[in-house]
Amino acid sequence: MVQASGYIELLELQQTLRSCLEKGCPDRIWVRAEIASIRAKANGHCYLELSQSDGSGVVAKARAVIWRNRYAMLAAYFAEATGSPLGAGMTVLLMVQVSYSEVYGLTLVVEEIDAQFTLGEAELAKRRTISRLEADGMMNLQKTLEPSPLPYRLAVISAGDAAGYGDFVRHLQENEYGFAYEVDLFEALMQGDGAPESVADALDRIQTSGTGYDAVLIIRGGGSVLDLACFDDYGMCFAIAGCPIPVYTAIGHDRDFHVADMVAYAYVKTPTALADLFVDASAAEDERIGAYGTRLRMAFASKISSMESALAVLQSRIHSADPRVLLSRGYSLVTDRKGVVLKSGRGLGSGDRVRIMFGDGTVEAVVE
Repeated sequence: MVQASGYIELLELQQTLRSCLEKGCPDRIWVRAEIASIRAKANGHCYLELSQSDGSGVVAKARAVIWRNRYAMLAAYFAEATGSPLGAGMTVLLMVQVSYSEVYGLTLVVEEIDAQFTLGEAELAKRRTISRLEADGMMNLQKTLEPSPLPYRLAVISAGDAAGYGDFVRHLQENEYGFAYEVDLFEALMQGDGAPESVADALDRIQTSGTGYDAVLIIRGGGSVLDLACFDDYGMCFAIAGCPIPVYTAIGHDRDFHVADMVAYAYVKTPTALADLFVDASAAEDERIGAYGTRLRMAFASKISSMESALAVLQSRIHSADPRVLLSRGYSLVTDRKGVVLKSGRGLGSGDRVRIMFGDGTVEAVVE
């Protein structure tokens, strides 16, 4: 209550506020909020800043704390259930006790965390992205592209120090056939709030590089459900779907696949499986070319064999028509003095000279 002097002491105001809050929120309540920041202290306590946003920006903020007697247990439970530690940017459902201190002001003391709610929020965001892409006609756009039968120039989007990227390059270069590939890395963030914009920027750099890449590869190499939630982002998936080059994803998950996988031309689970995909494509093309060469050789061999058979028949006919063959069978050939073959005795007169050819020699004769 305002005193006669026209003011009250700060302490009295704080005590009044505390009393109002304690009466208005006597029990623990569930609160939905986003973690704006989180700091675990050496003393075991964990301090958070919670926020809520709408289209215009942040509309509410509050401080929260998880005391050390609860933090270790809650953090372990959340990490086991979601595969990720509590982190900034997550939407969480917290059971809190409203606390007000005359010195520190309003604080929400966290008693419980619903990890399944956080997973559910990620799934809802994924479904919203799919609905938007379907409405925009983008879900199957990549599937209409014609991939190169012999992919050689590959643009890879990944973190440069990622183990998955290293596994991919090593597996690709050490292929058993000795196939060579040109691989260019376009580095990007692969998790967190900045990942969608970073991947979309890498896609833009690939398309404006002036190099005619045969394929774009997005390589992550695994992670928790929440770590990989960025691959359900609408902006990233829209950029993948609209890329004029076939996009292949190898995000590295076993249980589920993300919207980025859905809109890409093709996806596999691991980076090494992606390397196998391109090696197998090269091997298939190499086999096809080899089979074509074999068919050509067989066609030429068949043609040559046919020509050789025809030549043999011709040679046989020529041999059969050779006069020497006839003479060897007991026949003789008579020619006049000029060598013209005489097929009849008419026209010959006494004293004409002729030549008689036998199989074993020739004699000169005179007609009587």
